[in-house]
Amino acid sequence: MEIRENLERVRERVARATERSGRRPQDVKLIAISKTFPPERIREAYDAGQRDFGENRVQEAQAKRPALAGLDCAWHLVGHLQTNKAKPAHELFQWLHSLDSARLADKLHQAAPAADKPRLKVLIEVNLGDEAAKSGVKEAEIAALAEEVRRLASLELVGLMTVPPFLDDPDQVRPYFRRLRELAERLRAVGFPELTELSMGMSHDFEVAIEEGATMVRIGTAIFGARG
Repeated sequence: MEIRENLERVRERVARATERSGRRPQDVKLIAISKTFPPERIREAYDAGQRDFGENRVQEAQAKRPALAGLDCAWHLVGHLQTNKAKPAHELFQWLHSLDSARLADKLHQAAPAADKPRLKVLIEVNLGDEAAKSGVKEAEIAALAEEVRRLASLELVGLMTVPPFLDDPDQVRPYFRRLRELAERLRAVGFPELTELSMGMSHDFEVAIEEGATMVRIGTAIFGARG
């Protein structure tokens, strides 16, 4: 019951945040980040109505998925993807939130399965804090990478993602979320109308992210509990 109750609380918080931002709860996709949690916890969330799940690593997803066969849900890769994992990423995920280079885009395209399979939906990860330890492109590099993705038939560019610096006060993170939204708005205005998804906000700051325009929030701890 713990996960069901946690999900209900998170959904309520999402609903209140969307109301404050003049939107509807269905305008924000809730992604349950299940990294480090076993398949049975994921099934609990699925039984409670959750349909979008995120993992940080291809290897962990590979280990879990046999025990989750038959679940009708969407899988999101939200962590950094190494180019040598491009093929299994295509096989395991429908969404990639962390595209950060033209080289990775090319590797993903080369590893794409048969043409009749749906394209991999990708978001460009933007490093707004200029943090050396984090992946992601700089603001000035987004347009060039978006153009590269556009020419690759197996990929579908849908938006931007960011992991801002962790700050104890969620409201201090607000400027980063606002910058990502404004970046997307500017890019849409100059010829990139497909950049409609904004993946931003995690357990400690997702309400602020929603207030600033998030269309996807990545929630782990608030759903599954603290990681060991």
